[in-house]
Amino acid sequence: MQRSVDDEEQGSLVSDTMRRAIAVAVVAALVLSGLGVALALAFRGGDTTADEPRRGPAPTSTPAPGATDAPDEGLETFYGQALAWEACGTNECARLEVPVDYAEPDGETFEVALLKVPAMDPDSRIGSLVVNPGGPGAPGTSYAAASGQVFRQPLRERYDIVGFDPRGTGDSNPIDCLSDEDLNAFLAADPAPDTDAEAQEAVSGLEEFFDGCVERSDSLIGHVTTVETARDMDVLRAALGESELTYLGASYGTKLGATYAELFPDRVGRLVLDGAVDVSLGSRELTIGQAAGFQRALEAYVTDCVESGDCPLGGSLEEGLERIRDFLDEVDAQPLPAGNGRELTVGNAFYGIITPLYVSDYWSILTQSLEVAFSGNGSALMLLADAYASRNADGSFNDNSSEAIYAINCLDDPATEPISDIPGEIPAMEEVSPTFGEVFAWSLLGCQGIEVESSVETPEIRAEGAAPILVVGTTRDPATPYEWSEALADQLESGVLLTRDGDGHTAYNSGNECIDTTIEDYLLEGTVPDDGKEC
Repeated sequence: MQRSVDDEEQGSLVSDTMRRAIAVAVVAALVLSGLGVALALAFRGGDTTADEPRRGPAPTSTPAPGATDAPDEGLETFYGQALAWEACGTNECARLEVPVDYAEPDGETFEVALLKVPAMDPDSRIGSLVVNPGGPGAPGTSYAAASGQVFRQPLRERYDIVGFDPRGTGDSNPIDCLSDEDLNAFLAADPAPDTDAEAQEAVSGLEEFFDGCVERSDSLIGHVTTVETARDMDVLRAALGESELTYLGASYGTKLGATYAELFPDRVGRLVLDGAVDVSLGSRELTIGQAAGFQRALEAYVTDCVESGDCPLGGSLEEGLERIRDFLDEVDAQPLPAGNGRELTVGNAFYGIITPLYVSDYWSILTQSLEVAFSGNGSALMLLADAYASRNADGSFNDNSSEAIYAINCLDDPATEPISDIPGEIPAMEEVSPTFGEVFAWSLLGCQGIEVESSVETPEIRAEGAAPILVVGTTRDPATPYEWSEALADQLESGVLLTRDGDGHTAYNSGNECIDTTIEDYLLEGTVPDDGKEC
């Protein structure tokens, strides 16, 4: 068992300098993988591109021929709107008006938040690159604002980097489901209930969550589907004056990009889908895939720790995995003090452990955080859990991503398993993930208690007639397993698969020059690599 540590002892075990170093390093890593962007901006003062000189004013452009043609009657006003860009730091911000329900264009509307980082070299500018970090629920404006860390200079030189907060997220009429206090309790709960009482609490927690979404949000709560966000993207394309969409989407952003390509194949320009989601899979199949992906990443991490020597997890892969399982059981029985009056519960410990698995360069931070936790101090792992949830040390949140992810996923696919069926799902999940399988099995409760239904159909995605679409997969990606990228590239009629042999979530700007130059050649010059190229 861990040694108990009171709040006064925290400082001697985890100094403020160490805590800040861990936090800054982790959020920097998560920016590269599309996570924790808002938290990273908080550490860096909000503008990550202020030190990048630009070579003159952004040029004034006119819409390309046909760019503002509306696909459906009644949408002309939206497609013909002009964006009023205003300075926000060294970047530019604007609002895009779109209908709440595309079936009722004369009905309610709301505004999508936009942020543009103008091309560093206006004379060589070739257009706008729309970007999305995934989630679902992560704000794209923060992703664009962090372009100095996320995108390499060749893209920043010649493209305006344009991020948007998808409907219901960030500053685009964000949905709200729980108070900060209740959301903290929701995230802290045991993700693998041990008793009937805990299982019932899990169901009640989901029901209260979805009740809150309806009570605390407006009519947009029933219209935050991926299909409707993809339609917003086409309005954005028109407002940017582009006849075709140029896009880079990471993680869930690949599902969004693929959906756009299905809805508007004739508007597809150069699309990069990095860390792809297999859009043909149902909730259970996706869950099994992620369970296997995180187990694969965990084993790669533990192996690296053991081989580096002096690993606090033990002297072998088996010992290391067992130590992590035992640790989670211990925290479940007795949460650890985590500073500022907070406790590291088993729920927070789980998120703290999986967060550094997204970026292999930061496995050492997980080792350091676990070593401190083994001594009875949960504050370092809590920082990692905070980064995952886009949460501050006082328990407040930088955005609504922890709520939006449920609302969006459950409108797209309201799947749920009855509580009585969950125990029967555990063996299959533990077969692919002995460490996390039970957690993933209980996540199949999914959308228990959701009160709203989508008014749009989710299409089968083929994108027939679209220009070549570049699908990028990483062989040991924990969150979007490589097999999903293979599947999406096959499903898209014009899909081209590019493979990164490596660890971590997503491939671009992860230290693989072959990957980076291939993606940049495609986006900048239109050079399509051979299908199946490996880097």
